[in-house]
Amino acid sequence: MAHFSYLTPEQQEALRKTADAIVSPGKGILAADESTGTMGKRFADIGVENTEENRRQYRQMLFTCDNEMSNYISGVILFHETVYQKADDGTPFVKLLQDKGIIPGIKVDTGVVDLLGTDGETTTQGLDDLKKRCDQYYKDGCRFAKWRCVLKIRERTPSQLAILENANVLARYASCCQQAGIVPIVEPEILPDGDHDLERCQKVTEKVLAAVYKALSDHHVYLEGTLLKPNMVTHGQACKTPATPQEIARATVTALQRTVPPAMPGVVFLSGGQSEEEASVNLNAINQYQGKKPWALTFSYGRALQASALKAWGGKKENLDAGRKEFLKRAKANSEAALGKYGGGVQGAAAESTLFIKDHAY
Repeated sequence: MAHFSYLTPEQQEALRKTADAIVSPGKGILAADESTGTMGKRFADIGVENTEENRRQYRQMLFTCDNEMSNYISGVILFHETVYQKADDGTPFVKLLQDKGIIPGIKVDTGVVDLLGTDGETTTQGLDDLKKRCDQYYKDGCRFAKWRCVLKIRERTPSQLAILENANVLARYASCCQQAGIVPIVEPEILPDGDHDLERCQKVTEKVLAAVYKALSDHHVYLEGTLLKPNMVTHGQACKTPATPQEIARATVTALQRTVPPAMPGVVFLSGGQSEEEASVNLNAINQYQGKKPWALTFSYGRALQASALKAWGGKKENLDAGRKEFLKRAKANSEAALGKYGGGVQGAAAESTLFIKDHAY
């Protein structure tokens, strides 16, 4: 194969070690990469002004949990602003996490844009200077990245164009990351909007994932140095016949078995508008499901780890400990779920609240 240039064995080994560490048994990812606009929406719900200082205070609350945090959380996805913020005592957030044995990651896409001639479908942009940005983030301590593509289930979607374009852009992103020594988390999210049933979501998920892995292969992406962040296979939010956690587990594992190569080390599910409790219960059911599961099956949750913590904090200094307590409670529940050992029923300030947002965009 002398005609081709691939990653060196050393580069591959470094990527594989990072990917494996992120999906260590019982550990998952905190997605704290909400954009400034999204943080504004979260803060509006609790009556907190969306300033850089308030965003820093909130992230600091999460990152300064005691060392129990690193029993459950292996990596944190950061937003660009957050990578360069510091704690009150001057410690950079990146170092704060590294000192806990938690791997810092970074969201690198620059948002979704419409695909002309489709029924409201999108692709994701941010490729232009991606390799250069990844080189810089690597220097600044980030070791993995995230890029989100969004697909919608409607009568005639996702279209072949949307499936292929998003698969291709994810593969191109993944190869840029790996050249910079950064593990790409590949995120093709199929939104839960709609009244479709479980079976429809399963079929669409299979088609999307099959296209994604074909594209990753075409782009010579080293699979052992990647992670997958998919939706769980669920019924649409407006479906008249909701599926049980066991049915969701069966459909999700079956879709993965049919499409995801065993070389890929781990699946870090997104919570996709599920309540905190639903996200834990469904992850637990997936891990309890009997069947071939050659990958770690764990979590990369944003709202499903933060809703109760945000509510308990409410922007007040005197509530920092209460916020940390809620966060650790949820992190522990999801850690147990990733091992198939979650008994359910962990209460929180927002444990049962619906976190669904229609047409969710960052």
